Amino acid sequence: MEEPLALHPVKLYVYDLSKGMARRLSHLMLGKSTAGDPGPPWPPHTSIIVHKDEFFYGSGGISSCAPGGTLLGPPDTVVDLGNTEVTEEIFLEYLSSLGESMFRGESYNLFEHNCNTFSNEVAQFLTGKKIPSYITDLPSEVLATPFGQALRPLLDSIQIQPPGGNTFSRHNGQS
Repeated sequence: MEEPLALHPVKLYVYDLSKGMARRLSHLMLGKSTAGDPGPPWPPHTSIIVHKDEFFYGSGGISSCAPGGTLLGPPDTVVDLGNTEVTEEIFLEYLSSLGESMFRGESYNLFEHNCNTFSNEVAQFLTGKKIPSYITDLPSEVLATPFGQALRPLLDSIQIQPPGGNTFSRHNGQS
């Protein structure tokens, strides 16, 4: 008789990089208030928590740390994404292949290929579910505003890499 596969919880950590400023200025920036919205202000930083580590993507590539271990501190919101049967070994191999292909540091773009793109991709691999659309739809909402269009050249040059994580390599150096 085969042993049942172990289930591992998968969480999405959501950080407010503006520390509340974007929410206060949302009417000016987006033409609507997000003060009562369930979603985070823009730009949110997201990461995936699985197998007792936090994994995220930024201009330095894929990084990992203990949950809440970046200098961003504890997340503003935690979203339960369900459970996965994917083992840690298979997951780390998957991350390694992502880091060598789709999620290299030089591929980072604040609007089109960012931490939320990474979190969405990894969440689907682990659970078959996407992260909340109020996170993934936010960049296009911002760019659809005159304010977003005016700031796009500046925002395109921004490279985000939360301090405090270690650049991911399979078990950070162990193969």
